[in-house]
Amino acid sequence: MFAKPFRVKSNTAIKGSDRRKLKADVQSTFPSLSGGELSHLIPNKEELNVVKIYLHKGEVVTAYVLNKNPIFFELAKRLYPTVYTLWSHPDLLAAFTTWPAVLTKLTGGADLMLPGVVVPPSGLPEVWQGDLCAVNLVGSRAPVAIGLATMPTTEMLAADMKGKGVTTLHTYLDQLWAFGEKTNPPVIPHVCCDPGEIGDQMEKEEEEIGEEEKVIINTNDIENVTAVLDSTENDAPDMDSLCLNVETESEHVSSATGQANDSEAHDSEIVDLKEITEDSENDQDTPEIIGTVQEQMDELLLQCFLHALKFKVKKADLPLLTSTFLKVHVYPCCPEGRQLDIKKSSYKKLSKFLQTMQYRQIVQVKELSKGVESIAVVNWKHADLRSFKVPETATGEDMVKIDRVRETPYQPLEIRSFCSVSSKLIPLFEHAGLKKDAALSNADVRSIITSYVKSNELIDDYNKNYIVINPTLCDCILEKSEHHTITKITWDDLFTRCLERMQQCHEVTFPGQKPIVRKGEVKPINIDVVQRASNKKVTIIKNLEAFGLDPQILGNALQQKAQASVTINQVPGTKDKMALQVQGNQVNHIAKLLTEEYKIPTRYITGLDKAPKSGKKKR
Repeated sequence: MFAKPFRVKSNTAIKGSDRRKLKADVQSTFPSLSGGELSHLIPNKEELNVVKIYLHKGEVVTAYVLNKNPIFFELAKRLYPTVYTLWSHPDLLAAFTTWPAVLTKLTGGADLMLPGVVVPPSGLPEVWQGDLCAVNLVGSRAPVAIGLATMPTTEMLAADMKGKGVTTLHTYLDQLWAFGEKTNPPVIPHVCCDPGEIGDQMEKEEEEIGEEEKVIINTNDIENVTAVLDSTENDAPDMDSLCLNVETESEHVSSATGQANDSEAHDSEIVDLKEITEDSENDQDTPEIIGTVQEQMDELLLQCFLHALKFKVKKADLPLLTSTFLKVHVYPCCPEGRQLDIKKSSYKKLSKFLQTMQYRQIVQVKELSKGVESIAVVNWKHADLRSFKVPETATGEDMVKIDRVRETPYQPLEIRSFCSVSSKLIPLFEHAGLKKDAALSNADVRSIITSYVKSNELIDDYNKNYIVINPTLCDCILEKSEHHTITKITWDDLFTRCLERMQQCHEVTFPGQKPIVRKGEVKPINIDVVQRASNKKVTIIKNLEAFGLDPQILGNALQQKAQASVTINQVPGTKDKMALQVQGNQVNHIAKLLTEEYKIPTRYITGLDKAPKSGKKKR
C-alpha cells in the first residue's frame, strides 16, 4: 500500500484530549497491551503528531508520528501498528515466517503467498480471515511487514499451503517506513528455533538442506532403482514460487504447487519413469534450466558480491564506500560474456541488496551521510562466504562462440538522403511518370523540374533567369496569398520551393540486408548528460537502434572502458526503443567508441560538446 510515494496533506500536533482518545483506541484494538506498554507507546509529554496522507490511488490515511517515527496508521476507521511499533512489541500480532529474499518482493507491493510461509514445528498461528497479522523472517522474529489474513489457518492447511496467505499493507523499506528515521529491524531470535534455522521442519518437509535426497523410480517394465539427486545448497527455495505479485498470481501459484508437492515426499518417493525419461536421457548434454531474467540477475549479483568479499576485499580496506565496492570489486567479478545490472534484479538498488545481506549478517552497513553508505564490518566466518566457490559459468564451446562474436568486426551501415513526391507536387511530376512517394535525389528533382519548364516553354523571353508561373506551378509551389501577386520566379527559388514541399526521406542499408526507406531526416545518436540527486551525473545515449547498434553489446564494451555502472532502460512513450545510461560524464568514452570502433560519422552524433572540460575531474 505504501510501496509508492505519497503526498502529505497536513501535519499537526496532537492535543491532550486527542492523545487520550488515541490511547483508548489503541487499548481497545490491542487489549493484550498492558498499561505500562501503552504508556511507553503513547507517552504523555513527548512530541506526537497526526499526519494526513494521500496515497497514489487516492486513499486517505492518518498516521500517528512519535519522535519522527510513525507508530500507528488509520485506514477506513481501523488502526494498524507500523514496523517501528512492532519492533518494540514483536508479539503484539500473530506472525507468519518467510525467507529473507521474499522481503524485496513484499516491499515492491507483492502479497505473501502460502508456499513462501515457513511452518515452524509448533505450527501456524491461529488466525481468521481479515485478522491483522505480522510477517517476520527466518533468523529473527522482528516483524518486517503487516497485513490481513486472506483465510483462516484451518483453510490454509486444508489448501496444502497454496494460494495467497496475507494481503500486505505496510512493510519495512516502504514509503511509510522511510517517513521515519529509517532504522533497521533488530535481530530477535525465534523462541523455538536457532537464528537462521527453522528446525527439524526443514529436514522433514523440505529435504533440501545439507545431504542427498533419494528418489525411487517405479515402473512396470523396469526394476526399482534409486536415483541420487544433489540438493540445493541454499537455505531458501526459489523466491518466485514463494512470493507473488498480484498481477502474476496464477503463474507463480502453479510453480509453487510443484515445490509444495515435492516437499511432501520424505526418504522415498514413487515416480513414474515416463515423467522423467525426457529429463534423464541427456543429463550431460542438457544445460541447466534458466529462470527469469530477474532470478538470473539476483544469482549473478549474489555471486559477484560473495566473490568480491572473499577474494578481493581485505580487512585493511574497511570501512569501504559501497559505491567504491561496487565499481572496483563487484563489477570486475562479473563473468566474461555477462553484464551485471542491479536494476534488473529484484533489489533494484545496491542499498536494498546490502540491507538484505546485512539482515543475513554477512556485512554491516553504516550510513555516513544522506545517500552515502559504507561497509563497516564483514563477517568473514559466515557460512555463505566460507563455502563460496567461483562457478564455471561458461563451457569451452560457449567461450569459442563469444570469441567469434568479438572477432566479427562491426560493419557500419550506409545512409543515403533523398526526398519523395508529396501529394501537393503530384501534378508537377506526373509528366515524368512519377507517383506519390516516389524517391528522388536532389539532382533528380532539378532535372525533372528543368525538363517540365522547357517542355511547357515557361522560360521568360526577356530574362532567361526567370520562369513564368503557369496554373500547375501556381497550385504546387505558391502560397494562396501569392496567387495573384507573383507571375515570375527565379530558377533557384523554383528549385528551393519544390524541395521544401517534398517529403524528406533517407535510405538505410545494413550489411547483407535490403535497403530500408524511412521518412524524415536521419535522427542522430543523442548523448545527454543529466544531473541526478546528490549532484551526481549520468550519461544517457538514445537512438542506437537506428544505426544497427545493440545497446546490450555497446553497454558491455562501455562498462569495461569507463569502469562505470551501465543500465538499459526503455525510452518512455516507446515500445522498442532503449536508452543506455552510464554513471558519470562519459561523453569522451562514448564518442571514442562510436567514432573509432563503430565508424559512426560525427554528423550523426549530437551532444559531443557536453564532454567534461580538460583539467576538471569527471563526475
